[in-house]
Amino acid sequence: MASAGPKIGVIVCSTRTPRACPQIANFVIERIKPASLPTPPNLQPASLTVIDLQEQNLPMFNESAVPSQIHSYTEYDHAHTQSWSQEIQRYDAFIFVTPQYNWGYPAALKNAIDYLFHEWKGKAAMIVSYGGHGGGKANAQLKQVLQGVRMRPIEKTVELAFPTRELLAKASGGGDLELVSGSGMWSAQEGSIIEAYRELLEAVSADVVSL
Repeated sequence: MASAGPKIGVIVCSTRTPRACPQIANFVIERIKPASLPTPPNLQPASLTVIDLQEQNLPMFNESAVPSQIHSYTEYDHAHTQSWSQEIQRYDAFIFVTPQYNWGYPAALKNAIDYLFHEWKGKAAMIVSYGGHGGGKANAQLKQVLQGVRMRPIEKTVELAFPTRELLAKASGGGDLELVSGSGMWSAQEGSIIEAYRELLEAVSADVVSL
């Protein structure tokens, strides 16, 4: 019997206002929906849920205990951490959609990761970065940090570069990037997004087989 479909959280990693991250995350989701079929034979189609760090509005890390020593959300000091823990526990894998700031990824993302440990541990992750040159440095740094909390980032990464300064400025101002399938500025990267997502599904499929 096929297992229930995996729950995949798509994390919007920018908390700026204005920002382009939500529409880029939606672009990724729209590209991979068709890739849900065919799925690995032991899986039902995955469900995709957006997790917006701006909406989570986590303060700078303020827990008294080291997260790796906590095994239940009830052990956290604060309601915001308990809520964040319960949210992350719901998912089997994650797609991080992140901008690059000054050769790194956003502080809000590092803060959100640092709040937890066991909730992340062992789960597969896909990274989609974007920036003037694709956000490769942020992508590589984030991969290291995810490995540090014992996540399993897939090998394939996605780097979305803005082809002109005008488009980069438009994104920075939260303008409509007109990310239409097959005709937008990143149409050539759609195959890479689908390839990475399929690798993510295979990683989740391997988890199911090992159970």
